[in-house]
Amino acid sequence: MGKLPERTCMGCNGKKPKKELIRIVKNKEGEINIDRTGKMQGRGAYICDNIECLEKLIKTKRLEKIFETKISNEIYEKLRGVILDK
Repeated sequence: MGKLPERTCMGCNGKKPKKELIRIVKNKEGEINIDRTGKMQGRGAYICDNIECLEKLIKTKRLEKIFETKISNEIYEKLRGVILDK
């Protein structure tokens, strides 16, 4: 069996298996979505499933730098809901 794919969390910079992280994706139209399946088309960024990483991501505006676009509070609130809704 091959190695599990790992991704880096944009909040804490820790490497974790892809399945344990939440994927945020920007598609060709510039829309930002939360991708639970890991199969959506577009540029992906990953974050741990915990609120500390999300707060760090918001504070540093790292997601905006990665996607080169303004991220609405609505997206952050959706992420917060996904994380807190475990």
